[in-house]
Amino acid sequence: MADERKFNIPNMDGPATYRIRVNGSLDASWSDRLGGMSISTVIGSGEPDISVLEGELADQAALSGILNAIVELHMPVISVECLDS
Repeated sequence: MADERKFNIPNMDGPATYRIRVNGSLDASWSDRLGGMSISTVIGSGEPDISVLEGELADQAALSGILNAIVELHMPVISVECLDS
């Protein structure tokens, strides 16, 4: 049976809007250093906090830079989602 899920596959060298979820609390002041993405934190009641970064990035190289910065902050990446249809 074919996989029925639909995925938004961005162009490697064009802009796309992404939502990145990371484990931990990331202050909104990091937005400028993370490509201008908006940052919100979901406070877990008894669970770890999750930070959600959302915004448009110029291309996949910019996405890679954001992910590298998150790794350097020692924040585990939970998911990366392309929101463009």
